Amino acid sequence: MQCQRIAPPPIANAATSRPRGATIDFRANSNSASKRLDMIHTPTDLLYRLDWEFLRTVVARLWRHSGAKWTQGTIMRSAIAYLCAALCLGVGISARAEVFDAQAGDLEVSLITYGPGTIYWERFGHDSIRIRDRVSGESADFNYGVFDFEDRAFLWNFARGYMRYMIAILPSDEDQQDFIEEGRSVLEQRLDLSEAQAEKLRAFLLWNLRPENVGYNYDYLTDNCATRVRDALNSAVGGALQAAFATRPAPLTYRQQIDRLMSAQPWMMVGMDLGLGPFADHSLNEWQESFLPMVLAREIRSVTIPDGHGGVKPLVMSERQIAPNRLKPPGPLPPNLDLPLGIAGFTLAVTMLVSRRRAPTLCAALCVAYLVFAGIAGTVLLALWTLTMHRAAWGNANLLVFNPLAFALIGAAWRTRNGMRFGRLARTLVALQLGAAFLAVLLHFLGGTSQQNLPWLLFSIPVWLAIAGS
Repeated sequence: MQCQRIAPPPIANAATSRPRGATIDFRANSNSASKRLDMIHTPTDLLYRLDWEFLRTVVARLWRHSGAKWTQGTIMRSAIAYLCAALCLGVGISARAEVFDAQAGDLEVSLITYGPGTIYWERFGHDSIRIRDRVSGESADFNYGVFDFEDRAFLWNFARGYMRYMIAILPSDEDQQDFIEEGRSVLEQRLDLSEAQAEKLRAFLLWNLRPENVGYNYDYLTDNCATRVRDALNSAVGGALQAAFATRPAPLTYRQQIDRLMSAQPWMMVGMDLGLGPFADHSLNEWQESFLPMVLAREIRSVTIPDGHGGVKPLVMSERQIAPNRLKPPGPLPPNLDLPLGIAGFTLAVTMLVSRRRAPTLCAALCVAYLVFAGIAGTVLLALWTLTMHRAAWGNANLLVFNPLAFALIGAAWRTRNGMRFGRLARTLVALQLGAAFLAVLLHFLGGTSQQNLPWLLFSIPVWLAIAGS
């Protein structure tokens, strides 16, 4: 759920991931130029394999895959245009080429952390790994927060919880410029890695950039762009991050962190809080809480690693604030939803009871409105549990007070405006609902397994009692 960055057009990522729409299916003859064409993964590869035989092979394959009756001149001009574009892109990724080819002893590795933004998907911050070649001064950022916004099925997959993200690589100045222009903070923490550790990290990142490894199944809380950065660094230093983080209890749960960071968009915060199940309320350690880039940046400051001489040294050797934060930062604690939702539920219940005799149409309308809300909310919660891979929404105890059975009461509630009381079926459904609400209260106060949904109990139970009084 955090640090989601929209992928650039396919040509921008062709140098590393060859996303859909940026490649041709090259499955052809075995001559040397054809083999070299099949070996191209980056524009830099193209620079090493370009000659007239290669150009003729490109023309032949464009002809074979064109599906149209082009003239030879048109094919030739298209091939030359394709090669020119690739050459320009190859010049544009010179920083990456320097990082790929630099000696391990010349590498500087940094953790780059970007502060929260103003759009909801930016509220959780972002980070990347920066590798710089000391000799050339060129540097590139490895970023795990890219997705294909041109994928027609993205929104559908997003709703189902099947999200494919990918790693991308960009020149450092280009990668951070958007964040700076948006007013978000940019922090660089330079890491004191040995030559072997830096080489291990670079080798892993380059392996991750291969087309067969570039994508991963994104999960908001357990496998996102921040945890991927964390895991790559942890592997490079022999597990030192996990060993340090796992022993430190985190002050906040997933739910509390989400509410805290989403508080600037209150309606989205409330909706997300309603949709989160008990998984979001487990106690965390700092390893788990480092799904947030800001937590990773904070906790990595105290990590130590062997210095190669029998002692230890800090992993972070220096920090530099590249850009200050110019936006309103989120508060240190989440807002308490008990009081506002409790007041809202109590007010709605009292209004329904008071208006039952004096304004029965108003009372009936309020009942119907609540029942529609409860039915829709329950349907969504049930779908999230049974039809999606959003694990944080599974087993949601709010289904005991918001569920699709509420739709069955709408007709009976609307008829009360004419003085009619609930029939036997309606009374049975209300009794079942009150029993479910009582069970929800018990579950909330059971130690160790409770879902922190007290705000929703305070909102819903008074209203259900008021409906029962109808």
